[in-house]
Parts: sequence; structure tokens; C-alpha cells
Amino acid sequence: MATDTKDVFYDENGERESLPACDWTSEEEKKAKRKLDLIIMPLLTLGFFCLQLDRGNIANAITDDFMEDVGITQDQFNVGQQMLSLGIVLFEIPANMALYRVGPGKWLTLQLFLFGTVSTFQAFQTNYASFIATRFLLGITESGFIPGGLWTLSTWYTRSETAKRVMVFYFGNQFGQASAKLLAYGILHMRGVGGKAGWFWLFILMGGFTILSGFVLGFCLPDSFKKPCPTFLPKWKMFTEREIYILRSRVHIDEPAKSRKKKRIGLTAFKKAFTNWRMWCHFAITLCNNGPQRAFDTYAPSIVRSFGFGQLRANAMAAVGLFLQIPVSFTFSWVSDHYNRRGETVIAGLSCHMLGYIFNRIFTEINSRGVQYFGVVWTQTFGTFSHPLNITWMSLTCTDSEERALAMALVIMGANIAGIYGAQIFRNDDRPRYRRAFAVACAVLAVGLLLAIFRFVEDRLRRRRKAQNLEDSSSEDGPHSLPIVPSDDVPAPIVDSRR
Repeated sequence: MATDTKDVFYDENGERESLPACDWTSEEEKKAKRKLDLIIMPLLTLGFFCLQLDRGNIANAITDDFMEDVGITQDQFNVGQQMLSLGIVLFEIPANMALYRVGPGKWLTLQLFLFGTVSTFQAFQTNYASFIATRFLLGITESGFIPGGLWTLSTWYTRSETAKRVMVFYFGNQFGQASAKLLAYGILHMRGVGGKAGWFWLFILMGGFTILSGFVLGFCLPDSFKKPCPTFLPKWKMFTEREIYILRSRVHIDEPAKSRKKKRIGLTAFKKAFTNWRMWCHFAITLCNNGPQRAFDTYAPSIVRSFGFGQLRANAMAAVGLFLQIPVSFTFSWVSDHYNRRGETVIAGLSCHMLGYIFNRIFTEINSRGVQYFGVVWTQTFGTFSHPLNITWMSLTCTDSEERALAMALVIMGANIAGIYGAQIFRNDDRPRYRRAFAVACAVLAVGLLLAIFRFVEDRLRRRRKAQNLEDSSSEDGPHSLPIVPSDDVPAPIVDSRR
């Protein structure tokens, strides 16, 4: 098959572009993509798993009298959680700009070493000042990792493959949340070993695991199509030249703007990203979803403990809904990807999430531990997955890699800004039933649900108008006078020379 033929492609502005022909077989493409999946996905997911271990282990520590040992109140603890989110928010975009400049292989590896070290040294905090300092430092070192991972996926995969892999990436987060609680159940039994509290060993062991995982990424995570080798082994070719050619070409055919990646993000990209009102709509949806979710995840073990379950058993029981979340998330992701139902799946996720707080508000008034616990399990099962689906929906509105890098950073900033206000939802004067907290969560999620419905309806109407305009133009000037311009949810058409 000739290799110098060209496909005809129209970008989202209707401009004609010439791209390399698809001069490879379907079997070659499947083999290269399978190899990519086996390398990229486990490593990024491992990194997210470690981040969630280090970020979330504080929720398990408080069931082991952490606040009493350090000498802080619940409201002071909430301030520490706000400092974590503030550190992430302040450094999210600078960290993503650094990643864009130096490459994901080096930057993500460095981040694992940094936040793994900070997490480990949390074991030595003794007062409110050290608690605040370590939470803020943890936020700074974690900033940029999630949008960096999302942006990395967008550079290796086509748009139609994004949603499922974003959800797999978020499995690291979900599995980390669930596993942290089960691991804590065992580790917290170490209270008294070496004369230390159980939470001391929790920070030491989980932080140490993150540092070891940093070596794994350093030896195995490829940087980019241009440098497809890991940071610690710069001469190791992880892919053959043919595999890189296929992987790079298929992504550039799907989205030509990716072939024009610049060395740095300029002011034009900032203006383009920050004046896109649809991106701000997704930002607001993130704010509404993640505030209640982050707050509930922090206090879930304590809430379960308040039902009358044992101090350490509560950590294990708080993991059940998080493990159930994984197959539920995969199902919604598959529907979003397979049927191109971006908006519908986000709306469904937000609805189920809000229903969880309605259950909790009602069930905590019922004198039945089983019924009360069901509300916790439901909320954890449906509390997180609408976030990565919303990210995928948002990413399809971006037209180039610079805009997408900024959009990813902005939406993760939104998630952490949500963590700032979310940290104050569950307060000491509202415990143990947290009536006010559950009511506030319901109200916030109702706003997010309305925004998602508005965004969905607006996109449908816009696509309908666009299709009507194209139909009218075709009837006047002929059937092929205008290119087909894709919507935010539907990738552009590709003419395949193999046909």
C-alpha cells in the first residue's frame, strides 16, 4: 500500500488539512494500542492510587484518635483539609505548565517522590502548626498530577477512546479510596508497636509505598511520541519505530491540532481557554459535585463509627461502597463511550449522588444501623464517577493540546476549590447526625444537576441548528459544498484510505 497518499480532513473550523494516510492494517493498530494500554494505563492508575492513599489516609487516621493525639479539634482539622485543597489550587496551573514543558515522564515521576516524602513525614506531626504545614505541603506537591495524567491520556489516545481510559485512570482513585480503608483496618492495629500510634505507621507505610512507586514510574513510564522512553532509562526504546508511527499518526489524524504542539503554553491559549463559557459550565458542575463528595469521603469512617460499629471496623465497612463504585463506574463509562452519551451519564451520576444525601438525611433519623449504613454505601457508590465523565465531556470542547492542558488544570482546580468549601460542610456542632450537612449537600448537588441539564439541552439545540444550516446550504449549493463540522460530543469524520 502506498505511503505517500493523503487523507482529506476538515477541522472544527472547517479548514481543509492533509494528513498521513492510514498505511497500516487493523491488526497492527490493535497490537500497538494493546501494548500502549498495558504500559500507560497501569502506570498512571498506580500513580493516582498512590495519590489517593496519601491524600485520604487522614480520614482513616481520625478513627484512631489522631485529633486527640495531635491536640486539634474537628474544626481545626477541617481547616487543615482546606489548606490541602488551597495548596493544590494555587499550584495547579503552574504545575501543569511545567509538565507541558518538561514532559509527563519526568514530571509525574518527580511528583510521586515529592508527595510520597511529605506523606511519610506526616507521621511526625505533634501539634496544630505541623498539621497545617504538612497538609499545605502535601497539596503543593500533589498539584498538577491529576490534570497531568488526564492530559497525558489525551496525547496518546484518540477522542473516541478517551472516556473509557479516563474512567480507568480514575479507578486508581476509587481503588485507592477503598483500599486505603481496608489497609487502615490492618495497619491501625499496629498501635503500640515501637511505642507509636497506629496512625503513625499508617503514614509511614503508605508514604513509603508511594516513594517506591515513583521508582516504578521512573523506570517504566514513557514520556511522549518524541521521547518514547522512561526517565531513568533514556536509551530504552519501549516501542518500535513502526508502533510509534502508527500510534502517533492515528492520534494526529483524529485531531490534527495535536501534531502542532508548542514548547510552551502562550497567552493566546489562556485567552482561548478562559473565554470558553462551556468550559466554565463544566467547572461549575465540578464545584457542585466534588465539595459534598470530598467532605463525605473524609468523614465516612467516622459516620459509620457513630452508628455503633467498632472503632477500626468502621474503616473496613466504609470501604464497601467504594469497591461497589468501581463496576458501577465502568458501566457508566462504557455507556458514555459506546453510545456517545456524555451529558446523559453525567446527569444520571449527579442525580444518584444527590439521592444518596437524601437517603442519609432521612435514614439517620431511623433507629436501624443497617438502614443508616445503606445510605453511606449508596452515597459512596454513586459519589465520584460523574466527575471523570464530566471531564471527558469538557475535553471534547477543546480544539488543541494547549487549551486542553489548561482546561484539565482548571477543572481539577475546581475539584480542589470544592474541597475548600467542602471541608467545612461536616462541622462539630452538627454531629453526629449531620442534618445540616446533608441538607447543604443536597442543595449544592441540585445546582450542579441543573447546570448539567442546561449544558446538555444547549448542546442538543446547537447541534440541531448546525445540522439544519448545513442541510439548507446543501440544498442551495449542492451536497458537498460544506464540510461536516463536529459537535463537542462527536469527533470529526475521518476518511480512511484503507476503504
